[in-house]
Amino acid sequence: MFVVTVSYTAPLDEVDRWRPAHGEWLTDLISRQLLLVAGRRPEWVGGVYLVPGMSSEEVDRLLATDPYLLNGVAEHQVVEFTPLLVAPGLEELKSQG
Repeated sequence: MFVVTVSYTAPLDEVDRWRPAHGEWLTDLISRQLLLVAGRRPEWVGGVYLVPGMSSEEVDRLLATDPYLLNGVAEHQVVEFTPLLVAPGLEELKSQG
C-alpha cells in the first residue's frame, strides 16, 4: 500500500485551472478502486491519496496521468508501507500491503 502526498508547485490560480480535470481523474480512480481515499491537505498546499496494493511501477504509471502533474502544477511524494494494524471493519486493507 502507498500513501501519496501531493504538493502544489504553482500558484493556486494556476492549480485551479486544472482542478476540474484533476477531480475527474480522482473520481475515475476511486470508482475503479485504484485509489481508496483522496483528500485535500489543510491550507490548500496539496492533497493525499491512499493507494491499494500494486507495484511501485504501477503507482508511478498511475500518478503520471494526474492532470496536475501533466500540467506542471504539482509533484507527488510516494511512501510504501505494509498495513499491520487496522480499525475493525477494515481488515481487508491488511491484504493491500
